[in-house]
Amino acid sequence: MALNLKGRALHYVFKIPDRKETLRFYRDVLGMIVLRHEEFADGCEAACNGPYANRWSKTMVGYGPEDNHFVLELTYNYGIHFYEKGNDFISITIRNGEVLDRAKEANWPLLPGNVLEAPGGYRFQIIDKPQPRKEDPVVKVTLATSNVARSLEYWNEILGLTVFEKTEDTILVGFNKNEAKLELMYIGETVNRAKAYGRIAFSCPYDEQELIDKIVTQHNETILTPLISLDTPGKATVRVIILADPDGHEICFVDDENYRKLSKPEPESERVLDKQIELDKS
Repeated sequence: MALNLKGRALHYVFKIPDRKETLRFYRDVLGMIVLRHEEFADGCEAACNGPYANRWSKTMVGYGPEDNHFVLELTYNYGIHFYEKGNDFISITIRNGEVLDRAKEANWPLLPGNVLEAPGGYRFQIIDKPQPRKEDPVVKVTLATSNVARSLEYWNEILGLTVFEKTEDTILVGFNKNEAKLELMYIGETVNRAKAYGRIAFSCPYDEQELIDKIVTQHNETILTPLISLDTPGKATVRVIILADPDGHEICFVDDENYRKLSKPEPESERVLDKQIELDKS
């Protein structure tokens, strides 16, 4: 039995080693804006910042509000300035006719095939064309799979995501036609997430989260964090469940109703972030 969720793609989470240079890349090169920024004294109960119990921050960046754009969550652990990178993350594809010009102006290296590399080694494939109207510039997140058939079974037959494209070595899945998709690409070896591993996030209605728990449990698949409510001081409390697919890729499903409240852009966030970067001596 597959789920039939009213799902929505939200964001991908990166652990970043250098906030200043990382934000230069996302703002000055990719042309994204800071949507919100939050500082935390302790680690997240759902391991949002990885297996760290120290002070950390979260910065959401993108081309527009998360209500109708796929964005990126940049998590920074104070004092941690290197993460071993595995082979799990391949790239994020962006369709935007201005990025390559901005990269040139910022003296950011352009790799073969119109690829840009963010600090930490995260690669972005740039399609040098204007984005179609009503479509997000973020086209897809590409992650590695060691077994295409197994990934197809998990993402389509269990979680219920729609298959938009399929080849011998890739599958492209998602919830909605005009939003960012997830691509699983066969790499011919075991997927190694190392220390820099990320997490992809989706939303679904609050009432559907228990169905996720039920179906994933019935199929003996992995639940990393059972349903838990997470507080952000002064903001909405959001319920989440964290899963892992057959290759260990982390998947977060948040309740859509409360997440829409939490994810509202905050104009003062950019000023707060820049101040925190200035004060950071770690």
